[in-house]
Amino acid sequence: MSKVSISKTEVVYDERTTLKKVTYAIEKGGKRNEQTREVVQRPNAATCLLYNPEQQVVLFTRQVRIATHVNGNEGGLLLEVPAGLLEDGEDPADTMLREILEETGYEVKGVEKLFAAYSSPGAFTELVHYFVAEYRPEQKKESGGGLEEEGEDIEIVELPFKEALQQVEQGKIQDAKTILLLQYAAMKGLLQA
Repeated sequence: MSKVSISKTEVVYDERTTLKKVTYAIEKGGKRNEQTREVVQRPNAATCLLYNPEQQVVLFTRQVRIATHVNGNEGGLLLEVPAGLLEDGEDPADTMLREILEETGYEVKGVEKLFAAYSSPGAFTELVHYFVAEYRPEQKKESGGGLEEEGEDIEIVELPFKEALQQVEQGKIQDAKTILLLQYAAMKGLLQA
């Protein structure tokens, strides 16, 4: 078994996220290998696939994600499932219920936890908690669209499940958490594929 020990941590940048330069050693089989890597410290997050089994539809958000624009996504718009960062000490399910209401305007009864996974473990500390939840038209309580004070401008998009899967195959849906949750729904038969 490898043993990891951190010898030095330097904060390079500290605003919305924290970028650290971490020097560490891995000891295995009597050998010591020292390395330096950049680590982006981000809060953990939660995400949820909202689906309506009667209508065979799923609910997405569409908003500008500037990092995708920088990497070649013209316009920066991304179709994705609702998601948000956990506040200090907040339960992931509570985060998800709050984010669903803020982003989509739907007040769902509860969310079902599936698993948690690191989004990009080569550099990011963020652990994402994945959920699914059913929704119905009568659960629409607010307009959604995100929080204006946070600069959010979110469009709500409802698509037939089959069309959403086709958009994954066509490369139109490019968000990893969204693809993962759509594939989970197809695999578990939550909706007709």
